[in-house]
Amino acid sequence: MINFKSLKLLFVILLSTILLAGCKDTGGTLKPNVSGRAGEIVVVIDKDVWETEVGNEIRDVLAKDYPFLPQKESSFNLINIRSNSFNNLLKAHRNVMIVNIGEGYTEPELVIQEDAWASPQTVITLNSPDREQAVELLKEKSELLFNALEQGERNRIIRNAKKYEEKSLRELVTAEFGGSPYFPKGYSLKKQSENFIWISYETTHTNQGIFIYRIPYKDSTSLSLSNIINNRNEILKLNVPAMLDDSYMTTSTAVEPALKWIKYKGKQFAEIRGLWDVRNDFMGGPFISHVFFDKGNNDLIVLEGFVYAPSKDKRGLLRQVESFLYSFEWNKK
Repeated sequence: MINFKSLKLLFVILLSTILLAGCKDTGGTLKPNVSGRAGEIVVVIDKDVWETEVGNEIRDVLAKDYPFLPQKESSFNLINIRSNSFNNLLKAHRNVMIVNIGEGYTEPELVIQEDAWASPQTVITLNSPDREQAVELLKEKSELLFNALEQGERNRIIRNAKKYEEKSLRELVTAEFGGSPYFPKGYSLKKQSENFIWISYETTHTNQGIFIYRIPYKDSTSLSLSNIINNRNEILKLNVPAMLDDSYMTTSTAVEPALKWIKYKGKQFAEIRGLWDVRNDFMGGPFISHVFFDKGNNDLIVLEGFVYAPSKDKRGLLRQVESFLYSFEWNKK
């Protein structure tokens, strides 16, 4: 007779062996997907420390205002958890910061880990002998700390964009500009004209858009903030009209845009953040641009993400389109 119980046990053993072998081949172990909302950080720190200058410094670094939004929004939402409440469920959170202070630590250190208990996860551990040295370390490593968590958020968005890619959009943009970001399902072509493509994702209450266009390059002054913004306004006036007569998207003058240079994965580009509005209308929101020098055509390629979401939080929406810009790749062919 066939012993079905033995066969079932044998099947379970074989399946477990296959799974373990697969983990061994990749050099890792199976880890659960991360939990938690985008932009959240679980901060594991005892209450008596959280309410001192250590907690204040953490909030100053991670909960500071997100730049160039029409209304105030913190860069991250911080969730304080006591050490004795940090269980396996919370260990699966997307972003975790653990603060250990005590005489057992000889010197302050900041350790950054990826995928410690879940994937894709960012875990920051701060160890310090006392509060004073912890604050000094937070001040010294503030940019590193912030960027590690910001990049972790970007990487998750880029990962999903590649996993659920609308490939036809990348092919379209690459054919016109020699490279393209990745766009996830749900995004579609809104408009295409000479040297201009508009990709959009629209819902009843929100609009996330990405423009790709060219700017002539003459010399180094072409990369000045004023020149890029002047060209931006001309291109948007021509290509992004609004519903009313003589109304179109332009750069808001309420807040001066800011430019800084970024180096990311071997690519260098100018980043511009600012606010947009519509001439002769009451519409507006944040935008971010990445400006690349295209050596092959001796011009500038601008990737720009913008958000329109009246009466709604915009940080998460802007972080999404910004992440798509970071996924930009030149065509390798």
